[in-house]
Amino acid sequence: MRLVLAVVALLLTGCATTAAPSYNAADVMFLQMLIPQNEQGVEIVRLAAARPLPASVKELAAAIEVTQQTEVTDMRRWLREWDQPAAMDTNPQAHAGHGGMKMTSPDLVGALQSAPDSEFTRRFLDVLTGQQQGAVELAQTENGPGGGVNAQARDLARRVIESRTAEVKQLLNVKT
Repeated sequence: MRLVLAVVALLLTGCATTAAPSYNAADVMFLQMLIPQNEQGVEIVRLAAARPLPASVKELAAAIEVTQQTEVTDMRRWLREWDQPAAMDTNPQAHAGHGGMKMTSPDLVGALQSAPDSEFTRRFLDVLTGQQQGAVELAQTENGPGGGVNAQARDLARRVIESRTAEVKQLLNVKT
């Protein structure tokens, strides 16, 4: 009987210590970095609404806005569920493991906001292409070596890679 109790105790203890974690530091950092990256993407695509752009670009911008806002909502919820802050450490070195922040320079965004209509389309395409490519690079770190373990975060990273890569191709094919 003692042997059976000992085996049961070992099994119960083993189960508690061998369970895979639901998330790791890489998952948290990925979400904390993608949130402001997505928020900036939304800021950029909102500039398209009141500017003269091809209809296909306006449609893409509207779709990007909805997608990235939904992703931000999901990421904030996951971080709350994990009892982790939505905002990250502001020390730039803290993000070196993910290749650093993939944000578009605020100067570029400001220049885009004040660009004359005659230059807006080309600048918009350039800025948005770079911004979306930054999201792809960030997502690749989540699914790469030393990346995250959370299935939802890894799936989000996969979807970001696929969707943003397709968006970049679409942006590069716009005739101006």
